[in-house]
Amino acid sequence: MKRRDLEKRLRHSGCYLKREGGAHSLWINPRTGVVEAVPRHAEIKEPLARKILKSLHAE
Repeated sequence: MKRRDLEKRLRHSGCYLKREGGAHSLWINPRTGVVEAVPRHAEIKEPLARKILKSLHAE
């Protein structure tokens, strides 16, 4: 999955970017308070993308 597509799905579900790091970006779901690291690669493997979406309740 492209990183920009994953970020679009996260934003659509109400998550927002908390901060940028060197190798990862931290995204937060304000309803649950869950914070998840998203790697800063152009392409993110499908199993990892599904895990991030599930963790942030953004499916």
